[in-house]
Amino acid sequence: MRYIDLPECGGPEMMQLADGEIPEAGAGEVLIRVAAAGVNRPDLIQRAGFYPPPPGASPVLGLEVAGEVAAVGDGVTRWHVGDRVCALTNGGGYAEFALAPAAQCLPIPDGLTAVEAAALPETFFTVWSNLMHRAQLKPGEVLLVHGGSSGIGTTAIQVAASLGVRVLATAGSADKCAACEKLGAERAINYREQDFVAEVLAATSGRGADVILDMVGGDYVDRNIQCAARDGRIVNIAFLAGAKVEVNMLPVMVKRLTLTGSTLRPQPPEVKAAIARDLEARVWPLIAAGKIRPQIAATFPLAEVAAAHRLMASSSHIGKIVLTV
Repeated sequence: MRYIDLPECGGPEMMQLADGEIPEAGAGEVLIRVAAAGVNRPDLIQRAGFYPPPPGASPVLGLEVAGEVAAVGDGVTRWHVGDRVCALTNGGGYAEFALAPAAQCLPIPDGLTAVEAAALPETFFTVWSNLMHRAQLKPGEVLLVHGGSSGIGTTAIQVAASLGVRVLATAGSADKCAACEKLGAERAINYREQDFVAEVLAATSGRGADVILDMVGGDYVDRNIQCAARDGRIVNIAFLAGAKVEVNMLPVMVKRLTLTGSTLRPQPPEVKAAIARDLEARVWPLIAAGKIRPQIAATFPLAEVAAAHRLMASSSHIGKIVLTV
């Protein structure tokens, strides 16, 4: 099979198209003939040498795929050869064939192409686990989504809005703000021109946001605390502006805030399986009904993976970047 090899960590140019053996499905695994693979920030961090795969995972980049089941391992009963699936992998997605635990596979929702389906697993698993499992987001609450035009952001806006949550978002241009509002954000704030703390407080009559989903970090950490509501939950999933910050804990105590965060890849298989079950029961019907739709910014052939990584690094896109295989 063809796959993207990374003989040495570094820039996008280090990735090379190579030939290798098709992996074999072990117990509880599914082998997928990949039609499309999503590109995610963790891929860029792994490529640069700062996010090594967990023990036993494929060193090949790629955390989500869509395609057809090519083979199943021992103990797999739900999936059969020819089934159309998308999957959260533990690595190995940038290839013509990829392995995934059977419990991390989901049917491709009716009406979606393989490219659209490849944009689902990593972002939807991340959004659902952080907003619903960690932050316990409830209908009627106010959610602030930073990076609203990203793959995570466009997903979080749609999922939360569909569940009756008031959504505010930040983005870096008028076009990106318009895209956020089109997807269901009540208000999108251009952080380059407006103070999001003041805007969030104004939009909530001074109350603040109940839940804040942040992938920026840096000085956003303190500003999130300022615009969080009492009993608010602030969830960090990335730190594009830096992970080390100084925090005044007094307002955290006074407001009874929860500061939390998570990474998806190192979590145990049973946790990921539980997320998959939740998504299939509560979100997949909304996708099939057309109420939620993955936003595709651009597609690239597998051989042009370097260009896909450069686009993601630029942050100029709206939605997801997908490789076609």
